[in-house]
Formats: sequence, C-alpha cells, structure tokens
Amino acid sequence: CNGVAAVDLIKDAQAQAIIGPPTSAEAEFVARIGDHARVPVISYSATSPTLTPVQTPFFVRTAANDSFQTAPVAAVLGAFSWRAAVVVYEDTPYGTGILPALSDALQGVGTKIMDRTAVPSDADDARLDAVLYHFMAMPTRVFVVHMLYPLAARLFRRAKKAGMMSQEYVWVATDGVGSFMDRLSPEDVDAMQGVVSLQPYVQLTDAAKNFSARLMARSRRENPADGGVADSTLMRLWSYDTAWAIAAAVETARVPSPAFQTPGGTTALTDLDRLGVSATGTALLKAVLATTFEGIAGKFKMVDGQLQLPAYEVVNIIGRGARTVGFWTPEFGITQDLNPNSAKALRQILWPGEPWSAPKGWTVSPNGRMLLVAVPAKNGFKQFVDVSQNSTTGEEKITGYCIDVFDEVMKNLPYPVSYRYVPQNVSLDSYDKLVDLVRDQKFDLVVGDVTVTASRMAEVDFTMPFTESGWSMVVAAQEDTGSNMWVFVRPLSTGLWLASLGFFCFTGFVVWVIEHRINPEFRGTPCQQFGLIFYFAFSTLTFSHREKLQSNLSRFIVIMWVFVVLILTSSYTASLTSMLTVQKLLPTVTDVRELRRNGHYIGYQEGSFIESSLQKMGFDQSRMRKYNSSKGYADALSRGSAKGGVAAVFDEIPYLKLFLSEYCKDYMMVGPIYKTVGLSFVFPKDSPMTGDVSRGILTLAEGEKMSKVEKAWFGEPDACLQQSSAEVAPSSGLRFKSFGGIFLLTGLASGLTLLVYLATFAIRERSGLRAAEATAGSGSGSVPLWKLRAWLQHYDTRDLRSPTFRTRHDEFNACDCANRTPTWNDESVRNGGMSPFSVRVNSEMNAASSLENTPASEAGNSLEQGVEGATTSAEMATSTVPQLHR
Repeated sequence: CNGVAAVDLIKDAQAQAIIGPPTSAEAEFVARIGDHARVPVISYSATSPTLTPVQTPFFVRTAANDSFQTAPVAAVLGAFSWRAAVVVYEDTPYGTGILPALSDALQGVGTKIMDRTAVPSDADDARLDAVLYHFMAMPTRVFVVHMLYPLAARLFRRAKKAGMMSQEYVWVATDGVGSFMDRLSPEDVDAMQGVVSLQPYVQLTDAAKNFSARLMARSRRENPADGGVADSTLMRLWSYDTAWAIAAAVETARVPSPAFQTPGGTTALTDLDRLGVSATGTALLKAVLATTFEGIAGKFKMVDGQLQLPAYEVVNIIGRGARTVGFWTPEFGITQDLNPNSAKALRQILWPGEPWSAPKGWTVSPNGRMLLVAVPAKNGFKQFVDVSQNSTTGEEKITGYCIDVFDEVMKNLPYPVSYRYVPQNVSLDSYDKLVDLVRDQKFDLVVGDVTVTASRMAEVDFTMPFTESGWSMVVAAQEDTGSNMWVFVRPLSTGLWLASLGFFCFTGFVVWVIEHRINPEFRGTPCQQFGLIFYFAFSTLTFSHREKLQSNLSRFIVIMWVFVVLILTSSYTASLTSMLTVQKLLPTVTDVRELRRNGHYIGYQEGSFIESSLQKMGFDQSRMRKYNSSKGYADALSRGSAKGGVAAVFDEIPYLKLFLSEYCKDYMMVGPIYKTVGLSFVFPKDSPMTGDVSRGILTLAEGEKMSKVEKAWFGEPDACLQQSSAEVAPSSGLRFKSFGGIFLLTGLASGLTLLVYLATFAIRERSGLRAAEATAGSGSGSVPLWKLRAWLQHYDTRDLRSPTFRTRHDEFNACDCANRTPTWNDESVRNGGMSPFSVRVNSEMNAASSLENTPASEAGNSLEQGVEGATTSAEMATSTVPQLHR
C-alpha cells in the first residue's frame, strides 16, 4: 500500500483502517496520511525505529521494532569479547534508523564502532566491491550487517568472491537475513556459510506450519507468475494476527458504517485536504491497542503501539540452512535454551572458513606486511634504547631494555606478529614528534622510552607501563657538617626528652615519699631532700645510686624504673652512634622553591616532557639546560650553577636510578616525586593490539623474566642507592610514641604504689593524725589548710616502728647520753636535722630527753613526738659540737 493507494482507499472506499505498507519508507508517508485522516495504519513489516507512535499516533506496528534487536547483537559480540566492529547498513530508513540504538548497545558491552558504511539498496557489484576492499584494508574483522535479504545476499556473494568469507572474518547479521532464510536461494545460502544472524523467536506449532503451507499453496495457484508469497514465514504469521486483531477491535469498539467529516467548501484543495477526518478512527485505534489474544505467531500484545517479543533466536548459517545456537531474552541475556537454568553461552558455532574456534576479531597487518616500529635514536641513556651500526656491513643493530621487553611480549602473544624496527632521529627534539608518526599512520607503533601524558593519549593509545612512574630531581651531595657540640640531644625528640625528665622527677618523688619516714638517708634540710629526689632518680642512668631502700614498695618502683632507664639508654646510644657514624652526606638543595628563589640553573633530559612541566612550575626557560647522558648530568652537577653547571637535574625515576647506580656516592635524589604513568609502547588509536600487549606486559612483570631483563641492562640493585635515599631525610630522633608503652607501665606502677602507700599511711596513723589535728587546733587559715598542715607535720615525723629507727633508739638508750639533757640554741637548731615540715624541734628534743621517766602507757606518744628530733639532733651535735653539756 503506497501513498496514492492509501489516499484512494480513504477517499473512495472510506477505509476505516489500512494494513501495510511493507517497507519503512512507504509506511512513514502512509502513516502521516493516516494521522491527517485519523485512520489507523497497521504494518507488520515496517520495523524502522524512526517510525514511532509519538510522531505518528495513528501508526501501529504489529512487528518488532528494529531497536529491540540491538541488545542481542551486542550480547553476541560481548560473548566473544570483540572490542571493535564495523557496521554496514542499507542506505534506507530501514537501515539508518537502527544506528543510534546499535551504537549505544555496543558501547554498553565495550565494543567500539570503527566504521559505519551505508550501501544503497540498488548498489551494483562495483560499489559493493569498493566497500569490501575498504574493509579488507582495516585491521577489524568483525562486521555487523543490517540489510534486507536481497541486498545482503548480493553483499555476501561479493564478499565470498573477495575472500572475506574465510577464516579470521566474523559476520553478524540482523533479522533482515535470519528471518528470510526461506526466501534465499541455495547460492545465497552457500555464500553465507558461517554467518551468525538473528530472528524473532516464534514457536512454530502445527497450526502455524499448516497455515503457512496453505497460504503458500494458495498464493501459487492464484499468482503463479509471482512465484508465491514474497514475505517470510514470520511475516505471514504476523499478517494473519494483524487481520485478526483488526477484526476483533472492530467488534469490540462496535464501529458503525464509515463516517468521514469532509471539510467545508474551499477552493484549490488538494486530494489530501479532501480526505476529511474519520469519526470512528480514534475509537478503533484504542480498540486495536487494547487487543490481546493468543495468535498463531504467539501472544499478541501491544505496548506503546508496538508488538512485544519474548525472545530472539540466534542462528548459524551452515549447510543448506540455519541452525539455532542460542537465545536472547531481556531477563537472562544469552542462553543456550529458553530455560533460566540453561548455560549462559552460545552453542558451538561454525565460523566462515569452517573453523570451530572463535576468531580474535582483528588482524595485525591487514595487507600481510610487516609492522613498522619506530625506535628513537638516543645519544645517551643507551641502556633503554641503543641504535648501533656495524662499521663493516653497515647493518643497524637495535638493542636495549625497551627492545627486550617488547620482544618478550611479542613472543608470548597467542598469534604471530611480524615487525621491523626503524630508528628515528628525534632525540634532539620532543618525543611528541615521535608519537605523531603513529598518529599520521606513518608507522604502526613506537617502541622506546616514551612517557604517557594526557596530551599524547588524545592522539594515540598507550599500553600498560613497563617501568616505574614519576619524576624527581637529583642534586650534588656534600659532607655532613652538622655534627656540632649539640649533637648529643638529637637522638631523642623534644617530646621524649620532656617525658623522660618528667618521669625521672616523678619516680624520685614517689621513692622519697615512701622512704622519708623510715629511712634516714631520705631526711635532712629542705634543700638536701629536694636534691636527693633529683639525685636519686638521675643516678639510675648509670646505676650509681647508693641509697639503701627500706620499703618493698620503693624497691618495686626502682626495679620498674631501672628497666625503663635501660631501654632508654640503649636506644639513645644506638641512635647517637648511627648519627655519628652512618650519616655522612647531605644534599646541597632540598626544595624546589629554593631553586626558584635563588635563581639556580637546572637541567633536564633533552626531548623530555619535563621541560614543559618545569615551565608550568615557574622556572624560567633561560635558566634551564638540557643534557642527554648520565655523564652530562654528573659534569653539570659537579660544576654547580655558578660555574656553568646546574644545581639540580630533573628527570624520570628510571633515568635517575640509572644515573645514581653509576654516581651514587656523590649525588642523591631529593624532593617530592611528581606522579606520571611511566614508559609505555605507542599504538594507533583504537588498535586492538593494545589490550593484548598490555596483558603481555602484566604477565611478564608477574614472572621472573622481567627481573632478568632489568638486571641484564641495569645490573643488580645498588646498595648505596638505598643508602642515598635514607640520607635524604635525616632522622629527627626517637619519638615518645615509640616508648609510650613502657612509660605507661612505669607511670601506672608508680601511681598505684603511691596510692597504696598513702592509703596504708592514713589507716595505720589515724590515731596520730587525730592527735596532730588536736594539737594544731584551729590554726590560722581555713580549716582544710590547717588540717593539711597538721597531717604534713605528722607525716614529717619518723616512723619509730620501722626496724631502722627502732635499732637506733635501742642504741640511744644504751649509751650515757640517756642521762643527759641536750639543749640547742636557735642557731644550732637551724643547722640541725630540720625537714621541710618541722616546726618545734626543741620541744621534741626535750621530750626525748625525758623519755625514760615517762610511764609505759605514754611511751608510744612520747616516742613519736620527741625522740625523732632528739635522735637526729644528738647525732648532728655529736659530730659537730665538742661538748653537749653546759
């Protein structure tokens, strides 16, 4: 049904619905006529996505939209990991309408469309041959064909003649081929051997087969000259269901006799204007869209004005027909059967040329020639790439680390690759020109020390890096003159020094608190006792403390503290020894900002991208000098910036490591490492070899071969290189965090011990404390203050129940001094045994002199209050005063 026929049907026959037309181009025009006249146009063969109910509301498609099959096409390519494909399509609305959806679907599985070629539906053999020869010159060997079967059959016949239906080629056709297998001649089928195609899945029941056979026989009887029905079996089934749906819709909507509203009388109206508007078209359209039934082709259901399909069938054309190799459904994707538990893969496919293994989908050299590999001819750093020439034969020999890595990767590829190295003298200029050779298709790839940059990646593809990444700077080293008179404080950080000092004082204080009442060595004047606290604690550094401890609590604390001191002194000694013996060299420059601020000259490798990077960092190009060898680096750095050299050389990490392996003792790498990707091989944009070579580099790096190649060109890793990196950042000393655990243990031990002692003191001396409070009375100041003073005064007295003072007391009673009454003047008291908390020493001494006359019941209190001062003063007086009596 073309446009003229559609106008006649509406104008003359007042048709209320039109079935057809067969092609998408005709359907688009007829659909607009139907919209104008509000007559539903129903097509079972116009599948172009450009026809949508949004643009033409009265168009109904009782077939599958071509965009539906883009997902299964992409799934087939994704199942074999083909990352590049060429799309060839018919230059008609049917062919062009699928392209947007197909592009999105292929992108979703990681497949890139390398070329799109439109072929006119009336193209002759010469035009088809030109298209095919263009394809042969491309490395891609996967082709997606979207054509109706008449043009597709001619294309495959010419492809077979051109040798493109052989091994390594892949042809995937849409349902324009697979759905019309029964319309292809034996010659056409023979030319399509190995093609994979799609067709909408329809379960061919006995009823469907009988209907198709009867329709074919009837068509041959009525039209013997036409050779039967031109549609495929699927189209016949859809056409029958379409007619049934219209009939059911007419009955459902109870459409009356035709009724058209003809426009009023105007002059110069066209035939399209005279059609009028159908009064029943809208109701009939709604009835058709709502019609649902089990048709001969399956379930008939319209969604958004289009027939919905349950699945697509994937077929492989072999022998005299097509064999089903799998299915695709929106829910489960590719499966071998229409079963959710079926294998998620296709069955065995026989590809063009009859190989059973899937082709890789591309070729290294489309014309069978050797690949041309550009190699930079370097004047220095020849360990990476070295181009030498035999003086006798003139033959060029190309070696180096990059060459060996590439050769090893090529050997391990699953397919053979022929290539030839061609040296290029570009080392005096930027490597960007070397990359441009691949972009301009003058060379197939570049092998050498080429760094990956963002600007280069916009023009070519890079493989995975095969070296370390980043760039930094190397400067001259000088002897460490920083070992000055204060070097002894550097082994420990400031925090650790302060923490150690604090714990020394705290430990000495705790020991003094515990020993003060029971040990005469911890008594004396305030200055003597404060000095004793520091002296005792710090004497543990050399384990020279001679004070005899009386309490087990203080002994426990000292044991813990001596262990801490042992660890501190050992660590301090080791760190100081390391600073005085190992650290000998320091860099002359440590900061990039220092170079810019002082206007120093800097160097870089010629042809490197680092030149532009340094300019972006603020360096003046007039202060930049380029070099091309390790020897040039060493000479420039040794002369320095003031004598025609440079203060620092910037380069990539692999080059700097190579330089330091030769000149390790005089130079060192300092400053931050600026990130880069590293050195890679260069391939054309979208080259299928890039992924295989990258995987080969990764495999090589995971094995031992890469290490052997590195050792062969760079030697064993130099120990002094590690030393240089260690010397770059001198140690800032041992930090408190490293010793936090032992300080925590000794702090807890001392603190808990102090609490235990104070609690024991308060319990044992509670009667004495009460007596002290009563004796002090309500002294000056607040109540807590004078009570605290009373407690401290009582604490300051000797504990005569301790074994030390009990022995001294017995000796005192046994001597003649027991019958003497010693007295002191104020001056002798001040020079005697006062403690920080003593108040009335004279009274205590008087109490001590009359101790023997005191009743036994009061001996305890007298002993505590008097003998302490008497004993101490007597001892002092015996050693200092010649006569104790007046």
